[in-house]
Amino acid sequence: MTHHSVCDDCIIGLVTKPPTRAERRKAELRQDIIDTAFVQFAERGYHATGIADIATELGIGHGTFYRYFSNKRDIIDHVIDDLAARIVGALGTENAPDAATTLDEYRAQIDRIGVALTHILVEDRRVAQLLLFHATGIDDELTARLYGLLDTADTLTAGYLEHGVELGYLREDLDTLNTARAVTGMLLAGIVHGLRDPDESAIAALNVAIRRLLVDGVRKD
Repeated sequence: MTHHSVCDDCIIGLVTKPPTRAERRKAELRQDIIDTAFVQFAERGYHATGIADIATELGIGHGTFYRYFSNKRDIIDHVIDDLAARIVGALGTENAPDAATTLDEYRAQIDRIGVALTHILVEDRRVAQLLLFHATGIDDELTARLYGLLDTADTLTAGYLEHGVELGYLREDLDTLNTARAVTGMLLAGIVHGLRDPDESAIAALNVAIRRLLVDGVRKD
C-alpha cells in the first residue's frame, strides 16, 4: 500500500480537473446571453427589451435562456457585478489607496486611474447609458444598489485623500468625505458630457481638468 505524506495529500487536493468541453460551452453561452442582453438594454431600453429579443439575437430558444437566468432582471445584476469587478481591477495593487507616498506618485496614480476609468465608463458608451438612464428606473432594489456603488466610490476616493493627508502631501484641513463626493460628481458629469459629445479630444481635455483639480486643488502648499 502506498502512503501519502500530508504534503502530498494537500497537493493532490489542490489539483482540479480542467473544465470539460460541455462546461466551457455552457459558460460561453451564459456570457453571450449577458453580453447580448447588455447591448439590447443599453440601446433599446430595459423595459422595451423582451427575452424574445435576446433569444432571437442569439439564435436560441426561450427554454435555453431560462436554463441560465430566471428572468431578464437577473441579468442586470450580473452586468453590474462585471462592471464593479472591472473597476476594482483598475484599482489594483499599484493604484491602491495607500500605494502613493509622495505627491508625484499620487499624481501618477490619479493619471493611471483616470485612463482606466475612461476606458471602462466612456469608451463603451453603452455602459453609462445603461447605468445612468435605464437601470435606475427598473425597481427600487436596483436603484438602491446603484446608490451603493456611489457610496463605495465616495469611500474609495476618501481613502486616497485621507492617505495623502496622513503622509503630508495633501492639505491637512481637507474635508476628505465631501471632497470625495465632489470628485464622484465630477466623474458623473464627465461621463454625461462624454455621452453627449463623444469627441475624443474633448473627453481627454475634460479628464485632464478633473485630474488637475484632484492634485492641484488638494495638494499641500
